[in-house]
Amino acid sequence: MSPHAHPGGPGPDRPGGKVPDAGGGVVLGPEEHADYRRLRHAAAVRHRTSRSIGASVLLLVALLLTPPALVAAWVDDTVTDTDRYVRTVAPLAGEPAVQQVVTDRLTARVVAEVDVESVVAALSKSLADAGAPPTVVDRTGALVGPLRGALTNAVHGIVQRVVSSDTFEQAWVGANRRAHAGVVGMLTGDDSRAVRAQGDTVTLDLGTVVDQVKQRLVDQGFEKAAAIPAPDRRITLFRTDELSKAQDAMRLLDVMGAWLPAITLAFAALAVWVAPAHRTMLLVTACGVAVMTVVLLVGLAVVRRVYLDSVPATVLPANAAAVVYDTFVRFLRDSTRTLLVLAVVTALAAYLYGPSRVARGVRSLAGRAAGAGGRALRGAGADTGAAGRWLDGHRPETTGVVLGLGALALLLWNRPTVGAVALVAGLVVLVLVVLAVLASAAGGRTGGPAPRPDAAVP
Repeated sequence: MSPHAHPGGPGPDRPGGKVPDAGGGVVLGPEEHADYRRLRHAAAVRHRTSRSIGASVLLLVALLLTPPALVAAWVDDTVTDTDRYVRTVAPLAGEPAVQQVVTDRLTARVVAEVDVESVVAALSKSLADAGAPPTVVDRTGALVGPLRGALTNAVHGIVQRVVSSDTFEQAWVGANRRAHAGVVGMLTGDDSRAVRAQGDTVTLDLGTVVDQVKQRLVDQGFEKAAAIPAPDRRITLFRTDELSKAQDAMRLLDVMGAWLPAITLAFAALAVWVAPAHRTMLLVTACGVAVMTVVLLVGLAVVRRVYLDSVPATVLPANAAAVVYDTFVRFLRDSTRTLLVLAVVTALAAYLYGPSRVARGVRSLAGRAAGAGGRALRGAGADTGAAGRWLDGHRPETTGVVLGLGALALLLWNRPTVGAVALVAGLVVLVLVVLAVLASAAGGRTGGPAPRPDAAVP
């Protein structure tokens, strides 16, 4: 519709003047109309540019928040959920590397409480008092080493049987459930029973687990096991000069754990909504999130290397240290991998709805396959009738509903895994295929033509 000007402007005899219309107004001349269209196009370009800049800023914020949001969610989930914490630390009791450390530590403490030299000295005195030859008495000193070795082997066998039994695992789980507040101590620096952060060192307190082992040793006749001091219940997990800085960051993440993931998701959603081309921005956002999850996974691998280098072999063997780290961060690593797979699936879906030749080819192939399936179904006497015609006329709406239900299922899923994402994606594809076949099986269509399968979505 041509824009109208108010009366009183330049006359029709002037260059670029307005011509009266039938309603008493005037219409713009060719030059003014060209100027109007140029200004309107410039305004539209500025508006589109502003939306693109705003969407880019929102996307940048969302991507920068993605790694800390994942870590914050992991911290919040581990600290507040006792069952989750127990599930985190329970496998440590069954790890051979950890069992070996506990066995060696307890064996060394029990043997240290036995004065083998005094036993040999008493034996030497008894032999001398019994009139044994001096040569025999003098050679009793050589028994110190064999006696200590025999004692060590005997104690080690008993301790190993205890530590590798179900009793040890049950005691471990029970102790950690009671000492769940220990995770807070590790992350925030507060003192606790299970995990303590003192100075530049983080230690794992074996607590009542050691008490269980000590009691079994005493029952086996090693009364000296009861003398194991409290400090020897702890195993050093981490030693670094940057612990205080890490704790400050963890305190912040603990506070933001419940809000940061939601804020990050809101920024990402706003970026897609504000952008002029929603599909393109969804594709870019998904690819960006995938990249940030890879960055976080690489960061976890780097931190693992730093952690292993920070623990001396005399404090904790490398294999045991690796098991401890992998056990504590496995849920964070799993969540990151899940988000990576979800981002890849989202990016793939956004790409397949685009205008590229590959996307059009895939949609065309899917449309032909659905049409063939519908014709076969109709030929078998299963005409979907009015329902099929309704599905055929509302394909965009039904597709959106199915995709939305899939996204809702993942949001409501309690800690979705990579398998859960694959399952939901497979079900979404299956439902879309079934709906397409049902829509193609409708005979006697009276509505307009069905959407082309290679039509692009902006």
